Amino acid sequence: MTREQVLERVRAHLADELAIDPEQIGEGTRFREDLEADSLDLYTLVQELEDQYAIRISDEQAAKILTVGQAVDFVMTSSAVATDDREPRP
Repeated sequence: MTREQVLERVRAHLADELAIDPEQIGEGTRFREDLEADSLDLYTLVQELEDQYAIRISDEQAAKILTVGQAVDFVMTSSAVATDDREPRP
């Protein structure tokens, strides 16, 4: 899976969760400041990433992920999506 594919999935999830246009979401978009995401929104995103990409994100790691691009970077470096073409779990 490419970085762009991961980005598109994160954008789609955020757009659905926050009821906004996915075109408003870019790599530099900040969760709290730009999207006004609250703690529950961020928790839901972490759960989605863990489920979709079979990764684990600790509370300390999640606290350091402030932008959409950082979330994508974390997925790419923490999972097999960076090394193979397997599809994430449904």
